[in-house]
Amino acid sequence: MNRKTLVLPTVVGLLAPVLVACGGGDGAGKGKGAIVVGTTDRFEETTDAPAPFDPAAAYDVGVWNVLHSTFQTLLRLPRSGSEPAPDAAERCGWSDRRNEQYRCTLRKGLTFSNGDELTVKDVKFSIERARAINFENGPVSLLSNIDQVETPNDREIVFQLKAPDATFPQKLATPAAAIVDAKAYPKDKLLTDGFKVVGSGPYTLETEEQDNRVVKAVLTKNPDYKGSVTVQNDKVEMRFYDDARTMENALKAGDIDVMNRTLAPEQIAKLRNSAGQQVKLLESPGHEIGYLAFNVDDPAVKPKAVRQAMAQLVDRQALAREGYDRTSDALYSLVPSGIPGHQNSFANQYGGPSVDKARALLKGAGISTPVRFTLAYSSDHYGEATARAFKTLQKQLNGSGLFDVKLQDVKWAEFRPNAAKGQYAVYGMGWFPDFPDPDNFIAPFFGKDNFLRSRYQNNKINDLIPRTRQTSQRDSAARLFQQAQDIVADEVPVLPLWQGKQYVATRTNVTGGEWVLNAASELQPWELARGK
Repeated sequence: MNRKTLVLPTVVGLLAPVLVACGGGDGAGKGKGAIVVGTTDRFEETTDAPAPFDPAAAYDVGVWNVLHSTFQTLLRLPRSGSEPAPDAAERCGWSDRRNEQYRCTLRKGLTFSNGDELTVKDVKFSIERARAINFENGPVSLLSNIDQVETPNDREIVFQLKAPDATFPQKLATPAAAIVDAKAYPKDKLLTDGFKVVGSGPYTLETEEQDNRVVKAVLTKNPDYKGSVTVQNDKVEMRFYDDARTMENALKAGDIDVMNRTLAPEQIAKLRNSAGQQVKLLESPGHEIGYLAFNVDDPAVKPKAVRQAMAQLVDRQALAREGYDRTSDALYSLVPSGIPGHQNSFANQYGGPSVDKARALLKGAGISTPVRFTLAYSSDHYGEATARAFKTLQKQLNGSGLFDVKLQDVKWAEFRPNAAKGQYAVYGMGWFPDFPDPDNFIAPFFGKDNFLRSRYQNNKINDLIPRTRQTSQRDSAARLFQQAQDIVADEVPVLPLWQGKQYVATRTNVTGGEWVLNAASELQPWELARGK
């Protein structure tokens, strides 16, 4: 996902959470009503994002957290693990040995939140609608391998794929395949009311807006929901904060019960030592990654040697230490540690940071130094620590004498569309996986429909990706993914930097925090409840 922005061992998610801090007291959180979740995410209607909660357009981890709660998909990721389980479907499975035909049987008695019946025709409509709209920066690439959607009877949906794809069930579990009401959503354009949701998920949604921005969102348990989720509460309220510090104060005061996105590194350190403040911090491995993306058509970074020299200079250990206070780990490949097929391709190719080796790369390519460009990032989307991390990175590059890098912090509403249009030579991005499989750390970044809108193409990678999808045994595809990672390390169309850990802070009287994030770092608010 540009999503997508943040990393884990294979299917750990929060399977083995570590309680790293507990406060005392009776676990207060104010009242017995809604579980209140704080976030620094922003949900806004803009020219480039006119329908933030429309599944045909939404492709951001914060928005997907809302869509997972309000829409059904045929499958969804389970409480823990990476193998999708039926949700709107009663059962699903391959109909052939080549992974080219996938068949699902719909549950009986499904209804949308407006009372309309949910049928196989709605499933077909939803998939075809997303593909027809083909929204720029949207999730349509996850559905691009579908050739036809067939409904042979009133219970079955058959997906005919253009090519084998063992990851297709996981793609059906993402909000890209959310089921919308064909009577409520236009066929070939986005919903004009961008914050309206007509779904059949575990919750219904009500929002309060101000200046085209959501200032409050209330998720109410859907009494008509029929699926695989067991809802532990009656209501969850999302409150939005401009900064993590204000959100932390609200948690400690008992105004909110949970906070997840986005905690600053210094906050994590304080919350580890929050005895007496009635809060606790849960830490687990994560699959979020941070990286630099390059506009390979920009003159400053078009020569491969420039990108290679940057890869040779970056000190990831120092970046994790100084930029993120050890709340992340150094990352030497797009595929993070813990995902099958991971290997440290950048470490294998470049070794440790070296100014001399970087200088030799530039000199060998006849490139004059210092190389000048502006490095763009978005701290209001990726968290307050982003500015400090990028200042650390700037210091590393400029300190070599080989680069003259300026920084530009851009609001996310402008940053994402500008990056897609190629307005930045180099820019910082993050990625939460759409699903926990090595495919999702390679395929979205390359090829014709890559979500970065990058013009970088590599025929060998484009050949490897379909080969990896021919086997349902994902470990057996590891060798092919490793080849792709080696190509990325040599060509450097993107430069991986860090792999995140997952943190959730809750009041001590709140239960379910250890399950509130799944293996794709998605919020599962239905797991939350108040203890006694």
